[in-house]
Amino acid sequence: MIAAAHRERPGFAWAAPAVAFFVALGILPVVAVAYLSLTRWNGLGDPQWIGLANWAAVTDDPDLINGITRTLLLTVVSWLLQTPLALLIGVWAAGPQRARAAVSTLFFLPLLLSTAAISLTFVSLLDPNFGLAADYGKYVGVPDGNFLGSDNALYVIAFVVAWQFVPFHTLLYQSATRQIPRSLFEAAQIDGATGVRQFFAITLPQLRNTIIASSVLMLVGSLTYFEMVLLMTNGGPGTATRVLPLHMYIKGFVGFDMGYASVLAVLLVAVGTALSVVVVRITGYHRMASDREGA
Repeated sequence: MIAAAHRERPGFAWAAPAVAFFVALGILPVVAVAYLSLTRWNGLGDPQWIGLANWAAVTDDPDLINGITRTLLLTVVSWLLQTPLALLIGVWAAGPQRARAAVSTLFFLPLLLSTAAISLTFVSLLDPNFGLAADYGKYVGVPDGNFLGSDNALYVIAFVVAWQFVPFHTLLYQSATRQIPRSLFEAAQIDGATGVRQFFAITLPQLRNTIIASSVLMLVGSLTYFEMVLLMTNGGPGTATRVLPLHMYIKGFVGFDMGYASVLAVLLVAVGTALSVVVVRITGYHRMASDREGA
């Protein structure tokens, strides 16, 4: 009787804890920030309702377009840099190589480190006075070693971001590669397909859904890079690395304009959601087509 009662329980009851968790930590904070975007608040006292005045001020913000541009550039560069690296290393790590386990363990170490520790470490390494950049910068086209003080500082940050997060996406690809039926590769070998041919004809198509999922995580995550930019360049030189999350922080916690900072936060949520929807729709991932067809 108890088992029958459990089987008859509506499906939404099982999802209720996850829904409640999402509403409490996802929906309600967004609603609260949206409300604050309609107020004037310096972080102390009670917010004062001012309607759409903060939203109207968006057109008068000279740093907003730069922040959006830098954020999108960092997003695109991060995806272009991380995706092929994570894919290739993940496929390699799923193989039978003798040293695979040891090398993979060392490679995944950045996942155990905090963003703050990684940022401060690279700031020291890239210091033009006493860091490695002072001695070896000339070999990569930066004779003075001032990587973080040039207009290319955003690309340096993208490299550090990749150093930290490529191992995470590598784990996704490694796990997905191991799920590909070996019979597909055995049939390809019988037909005389080389390793490169097998990669493009079997491995890559079978990893389609994983590539899409990884890309969504990567693109949306790129919109939230904040502490690394703050610790490494603080938005400089000038505004060369002043991405939108950092611009939001400066407006809210330096300028004490929490209302306008909330506007920027809502914009970030909207852009992140739009990017996710666009990627899912364009790729057809929402249809959840099987990647085991023909297995």
